[in-house]
Amino acid sequence: MTAEQTLPASTNTSTTESRKGSPWVWAWAAAAFGFLAFLLANARTGLESDRVRDAAYTQTPPERPVPVLFGFEHWLGVLEAFTVVVMVLITITYVVAWRRHPYHPVLLMGIVTTLIVWQDPIMNWGPFAVYNPDLHHLPEDWPLVSLSPTVEPFVVLGYIMFYLAPYFPGIWLLRKIQARRPVDSFVWRHPLISLAACILPFGMILDAALEITLVQTGMYIYSQVPAGSIFMGQTHQFPLIVEILAVNFVMVPAGVLLYRDDTGRTVAERLAQRAKIFAGRPTLGMFVVMLVLINLGYMCYGATFALVKMAHLSDTVACPWPYPEAKIYDPQGFYEEAGQPGPYSVGIWSGWESGQPNGRPDVQPPADGGRCGPGNG
Repeated sequence: MTAEQTLPASTNTSTTESRKGSPWVWAWAAAAFGFLAFLLANARTGLESDRVRDAAYTQTPPERPVPVLFGFEHWLGVLEAFTVVVMVLITITYVVAWRRHPYHPVLLMGIVTTLIVWQDPIMNWGPFAVYNPDLHHLPEDWPLVSLSPTVEPFVVLGYIMFYLAPYFPGIWLLRKIQARRPVDSFVWRHPLISLAACILPFGMILDAALEITLVQTGMYIYSQVPAGSIFMGQTHQFPLIVEILAVNFVMVPAGVLLYRDDTGRTVAERLAQRAKIFAGRPTLGMFVVMLVLINLGYMCYGATFALVKMAHLSDTVACPWPYPEAKIYDPQGFYEEAGQPGPYSVGIWSGWESGQPNGRPDVQPPADGGRCGPGNG
């Protein structure tokens, strides 16, 4: 009896469910690969939609007015190839790990942090994340996809490497601290708060290091940023304070939900049991809790930037505009106000969603050409 009680509850249920549910696992895997194949079949580079394409610009390939990191002109190819290779390796690792540890909570969370990619166009819209049209991307006018200021690229499929990564050093650090502290100390009495505190700095450092580097490669820009940003006014500006805090709305919950108590149950599994979500199938209930809460966390990330956008706090534009084949994404008129020549694109959700009930305001270009005017950007 003692041995049975010390085994994690999820171990027995996972083994049972893997035997019972294996046909469904393969069915879902086949559906996922089929959907991915459909997306890849529709992939394209460049711009075809008149909504975002500057028809007057015909130079091929486009001339980039801003030098990229180390002057290396092939970053996009390297980044896309890296994403493909890593995703293949992750898939192989998943197959091996799943056969040994079916329905393991970390594997389930990896799936969840990949599935939130459906929200990515919204999360590009909120913080003015403008991607390079040379990236392989989905058709610009597809529903939901069209929310992105320019394009919705495929490289975001690698989210699992980003949002789940801080959990591992975070839980390692917590265990190290707990091993040196008595059982009545704060880290033992409040392990979830302590784990969140351990994950937070790793998430902040990872996000800042990765994004500042990627922006420098020309992969994308933050076309407008608020106070608390770095390199403000330059093409490679980055909303440091807001971004590295908001991104932890996903990173911290992803780690905390994986924390196991002394019975071996994760926080996600305990929440599912408490809410009686799929009470007869605890692993499925745990997965649903992960899926719902991580999606809500990602929505909180987007809502943070949406509020900043609605308040017109992101008023510093990136000059010069690095993608001349695309219309200037300028839903609030700040680019025109800074002297950046058009044509302009307002994008989707440019009314009340952007704090502009009447749409894009009428703007008078500066008489002196402005900061972003020809020869000044």
